[in-house]
Amino acid sequence: MRLSVIGCGYLGAVHAAAMASIGHEVVGIDVNEEKVNSLSQGRAPFFEPQLQEILQSGLDSGRLSFSTDMSRVHGAAVHFVGVGTPQQAGGHAADLRYVDAAVNELLPFLSPGDVVAGKSTVPVGTAARLAELLAPTGATLVWNPEFLREGWAVQDTIDPDRFVTGVPSGPEGEAAANVLRDVYHSAVAKGTPFIVTDYATAELVKVAANAFLATKISFINAMAEIAEATGADVTQLADAIGHDPRIGRRFLGAGIGFGGGCLPKDIRAFAARAEELGRRESVNFLHEVDAINLRRRERAVQLVIDGLGGSVYGKRVAVLGAAFKPHSDDVRDSPALDVAIRLHGLGADVVVTDPEALDNASALHPQLTYVAERDDALRGADAVVVVTEWDQYRREMSPSHVNGLASGRVIVDGRNCLDPAAWRSAGWTYLGMGRP
Repeated sequence: MRLSVIGCGYLGAVHAAAMASIGHEVVGIDVNEEKVNSLSQGRAPFFEPQLQEILQSGLDSGRLSFSTDMSRVHGAAVHFVGVGTPQQAGGHAADLRYVDAAVNELLPFLSPGDVVAGKSTVPVGTAARLAELLAPTGATLVWNPEFLREGWAVQDTIDPDRFVTGVPSGPEGEAAANVLRDVYHSAVAKGTPFIVTDYATAELVKVAANAFLATKISFINAMAEIAEATGADVTQLADAIGHDPRIGRRFLGAGIGFGGGCLPKDIRAFAARAEELGRRESVNFLHEVDAINLRRRERAVQLVIDGLGGSVYGKRVAVLGAAFKPHSDDVRDSPALDVAIRLHGLGADVVVTDPEALDNASALHPQLTYVAERDDALRGADAVVVVTEWDQYRREMSPSHVNGLASGRVIVDGRNCLDPAAWRSAGWTYLGMGRP
């Protein structure tokens, strides 16, 4: 099939390359000429495992191209809209200007029978409004939310755990759903669930999923706060309750909390939309989820202060990680970078390292010192803080090795990913999140 993808940021670039990799002819459209040129030359504008390979393969095959010219979408059977929906400046609601602009610019190039598939995360009610705009063209709007995990986005696009498609009622919606089944033919043929709903349900599935995951993370971080007050070990607590199949162990990792471009903004936008609908009380808990998440960053900073005897002023602190999670270079609302900035503000000599995110981090916070090599960050450090659980810090960094580099013997494990006994036996003061 011939497809178009409107918006070639994180979501759109991955979707375009992934669709080409399963055999479709795809054109990606973006208003950013620099981004289009980079993608056209086979250079992914951000780090995502496997993306570089399928991007280059798609270009080499001739199935994948990129352009700033919207007229290039002509002839595509399905047009995916994957532009960003950032948090509004000065508020919590989603900023829909990019979604609206993309749809309005697409209108002149639509033909009867075309399918426009929204993939952006939007407040419930958006799809119904956009469907009215499309009605005169004869095209059908469906809402097909993405469930990508950064670091696994290519896999999650090609072989996801489910598809959700919101469609209008009647034969028009059934026909549009069948078109999307054809788009995702390889995964559907393997038995991947293909769930067809109305617009509102499809929109809610995405934000409800993110709200649940954020709540689960903040729940275990709230338990970490109780553990710190009682001397309990939140990691053992999570292991024990995680054996209950109704709860599960995934996303029960206490630490400095979640970040990135999805969970924080999505739960805030969900709460804002619920208030607009007169149902604020239904999601009031999300405000506390957000507050718990932010408190854990403060707690990590306090552990560094405590470990260094009450002050970090003039002390060299090695911050291991800048991306909000491993296998990504995304520093949007990164807890790791937030911890580094807070320590810097308290007068610490902060040195940040990360395998992939240094360019993005330095562009956002140039006041920090950045080094590419982990050992250069560790050298002469009075304290070490692990804030992104890359394997270079979690598995490949032994206490004996760091002993030969650091000046001090204080390590703060912001992700509870290290072995406390190993570090303590090597002479370190080990401080974890919710661990005695």
